[in-house]
Amino acid sequence: MRVIVVRHAKAVPGQPDEQRPLTESGREAARLLGDLLAERHPDAVVSSPLVRARETAAAIAAAAGLEPAVDERLAPGATADGLRDAVAGRGELVVTVGHQPDCSEIVLALTGREVLFPTAGHAEVEL
Repeated sequence: MRVIVVRHAKAVPGQPDEQRPLTESGREAARLLGDLLAERHPDAVVSSPLVRARETAAAIAAAAGLEPAVDERLAPGATADGLRDAVAGRGELVVTVGHQPDCSEIVLALTGREVLFPTAGHAEVEL
């Protein structure tokens, strides 16, 4: 199984943190990322429950003709084990949308590679 780990696109500042939506440029970045990842034909898109991650996942899923799923295990503080559990049984190629520093820490734990994740950044890992 392959997983494309995505950090949500750019969100507006403010509080409460859980409800911060994407900026206009963040929505555009999510749409472009969706177009790019749709070419890979993912089987599923799974997101953190936070608004900015759900909006990013929705754009990716729409481009791929999928409905995004939400999984609490991808909320801030997500781990490699939580990601494994969140994607289990969802297909051969799954896109996950989460947060920093979790994305970097998960990729490091799964691959030994240090990857920087700007907003809307992504990396692919083999499980």
